[in-house]
Amino acid sequence: MDGLPSLADQPPLIDQHSHGAVHGELGLGSFEAHLAAAAGAHGPAPAGTSYFDSWTGLALRRWCPPLLGLEPHCPPARYLARRRELGAFRAGRMLLRGAGIGTFLLEAGTPSDLTSATELATAAEARAHEVVRLESLAEQVADTSGSVDSFIGYTAEALYAAAQHATAFASGAAYCDGHAPPAGEVRRAADRWLRGRRPGQRLAEPALVRHLLWSAMATGLPVQLHCPDPQPLAGFLRATAGIGADVVLLPGAPHHRRAAQLAAAFAHVYADTGPRPEETLGHAPFGKLLFSSGTRGLPELYVTGARLFVRALERVVREWTEEGMCGPGEGRRIAQMIGAGTARRVYRLPAAATG
Repeated sequence: MDGLPSLADQPPLIDQHSHGAVHGELGLGSFEAHLAAAAGAHGPAPAGTSYFDSWTGLALRRWCPPLLGLEPHCPPARYLARRRELGAFRAGRMLLRGAGIGTFLLEAGTPSDLTSATELATAAEARAHEVVRLESLAEQVADTSGSVDSFIGYTAEALYAAAQHATAFASGAAYCDGHAPPAGEVRRAADRWLRGRRPGQRLAEPALVRHLLWSAMATGLPVQLHCPDPQPLAGFLRATAGIGADVVLLPGAPHHRRAAQLAAAFAHVYADTGPRPEETLGHAPFGKLLFSSGTRGLPELYVTGARLFVRALERVVREWTEEGMCGPGEGRRIAQMIGAGTARRVYRLPAAATG
């Protein structure tokens, strides 16, 4: 239907959360391991099967082969042979540039086998911005801290320094109540963690995570919360209304609907639409919802994430248009808002950052 949003006429997406793409060549086993992780599976596929036989695998075979000069749905062996023929660098560049994403928000501190924000931006001919993970920041400080006092002081300094260049902060806090932990509780938690910590051990002290989260909110930058279930964060969301920093909920399945409801309830809260935007559009104003691919590993996942999101959104808006709920122009505006406009506003990105 004329005027409906489509890949042909929609501005490039802003992918508000990912971790980067792998460097180097991948054999069949390595490729399938990344594909399995994307499909939410662990371990090898059952004998006689492949992780190409999954929803993610089908999407990959539909949308990625044409970007490498092959026909859609070509056999996996042929696709991987073409990938090797082109070389990992060239194939990755072709995939990223065909994904339809104009701006990436990349979680900083990704493993060395994944692209940095600068590398991703160059490969995709797009823009990329860093999101600083609070737990990783504290872990880096702990590696060079000799005492509780130095750890707390250096962490505050590192957080302030990061706020000068980062686009947002992120945390995996699964729970945070309506007040910052008192200084004594923070010191005791820091002492426990530093005494028992081994090099490279991840931060898992709840009081320290809450302290970092409240400190990040004080900077005024947006804060992404990777929350399997966002409901335990409701007290924190209520208490931070009016502080001046936005919160973006990145829930796990099947909690995207609940995240949208919390976004509707609090003016400073936003939510990721998840892989099925039709499940969230009825639960929050459209200007409270954002897109992310969540990609970690294969550049193909940027392509499939973007394609599946746009087409799901397109189906919803087409249905609304056909039922007379909105006109084609309004439908296009809604799609552009969710795909890029809200992220540009929340993360304070220049208009040129979308392509």
